[in-house]
Amino acid sequence: MSFNLRKKRAAAAARAAGVDALLVAHLPDVRWLCGFTGSSAVLVLPSSSLKASRPTARAVLFTDGRYIAQAQAEAVGTRVVIATKSPLAEACEWIASQRVRRCGFDAEQTTVAALDAMRKALPAKRRRSLFVALGPLVARLRQIKDADEIAKMRAAAALGCRLFERILAFMQPGMPESAVAAQLEHTARLAGADGMSFDTIVASGPRSALPHGRATSARLPRRGFVTLDFGVLLDGYCSDMTRTVHMGRATAQERVAYDAVLDAQQAGIAAVRAGAIVGNVDEAARSVLRRAGLDQWFTHSTGHGVGLEIHEDPRLAAKRMERLETGMIVTIEPGVYMPGSFGVRIEDTVLVTRTGCDILTSSPKAWIEL
Repeated sequence: MSFNLRKKRAAAAARAAGVDALLVAHLPDVRWLCGFTGSSAVLVLPSSSLKASRPTARAVLFTDGRYIAQAQAEAVGTRVVIATKSPLAEACEWIASQRVRRCGFDAEQTTVAALDAMRKALPAKRRRSLFVALGPLVARLRQIKDADEIAKMRAAAALGCRLFERILAFMQPGMPESAVAAQLEHTARLAGADGMSFDTIVASGPRSALPHGRATSARLPRRGFVTLDFGVLLDGYCSDMTRTVHMGRATAQERVAYDAVLDAQQAGIAAVRAGAIVGNVDEAARSVLRRAGLDQWFTHSTGHGVGLEIHEDPRLAAKRMERLETGMIVTIEPGVYMPGSFGVRIEDTVLVTRTGCDILTSSPKAWIEL
């Protein structure tokens, strides 16, 4: 899907929401709509040609002087304005000059301070009525990935899988978790990644019971689990995967827990298809752990959307009623976490299809003992 088509879809959604324009300040939304990757940007997207002295149907990107060349090169089908003051303030002044009656903004991404600044940039008589709080209109459109996005995310996931295969040969008992994370991240950059999509999680021994146990100076045990949860950024898109491996020989309890999590993860994947209710996908995974008597140790949702951001909607959680759609990319990641003892999580990123899903993170999930 071209950037121009994305803007047309967003403009149509804005018209349906009853506004004349959208003010887009969330940087992943800006990037999705026009391609600009800088760290300072506000995009104004008219929902149709504005009735003003200088009407325009084009989107206008406001940024600062650091990005003159970059914005001109990256912002597709978009007029670029280099702001002499705050890009947000200048964008709001421009909106007022265009006689926009109602301008929508994403209430989920706009702080109280930002909204106050937006209003202060307007003439006093327009401050109460111009801006209209909307939900995450652009983010909802971003949930459905187009062919180009899917190709980028396949490549990011494939790179993540290669990194996992390489790190297994590197890991040794007594090695700091931070050394494992550093090796993963160094290898990722050498392989062409823009960076990591989140802080790398390497949680070993009792620390594997921490769902978000970021790598520390703790040393890998001679016997015990090591959870590796990591992702790369490739061409702006995130990968996300988790594998749990065991150092040395495992106890019977550890094997039972691992097998239960793997069964739960496979049940969750089997429940994914276009039209499936996200809460039912969560229940498919959770019910396996319930039957194994381990559901009390599963303390988070089964998955989430992934794309330009590592956590996007939809959230695959208990009692959520949203439906999956073809082209969504989500994670399936049940886990068991026994404080002070051990934890296990297995996560794949999958592409929702009409009849099921396509697993993008294809690394083996069978028991690995190092």
